[in-house]
Amino acid sequence: MRLDKWLKVSRIIKRRTLAKEVCDGGRITINGRPAKASSEVKPGDRLVIDFGSRQLQVEVLATPDTIRAEAAQDLYRPVPTV
Repeated sequence: MRLDKWLKVSRIIKRRTLAKEVCDGGRITINGRPAKASSEVKPGDRLVIDFGSRQLQVEVLATPDTIRAEAAQDLYRPVPTV
């Protein structure tokens, strides 16, 4: 699944167009490599998302096309920063 779509489905970023802008701005890495909006995301990948003053690190657990809002947090697991 595309990174921008996964960010929207997982509810980490509310809109897909905003997710694309964040990706194009170079603020997301997948497994330590800079990611584009079209990058493929699969279970087991580690994402680091830079939100300006804070950083979110998550591990991808699932990549469904659609999901209910209540289950969106089941798509990823926060990874503690060291």
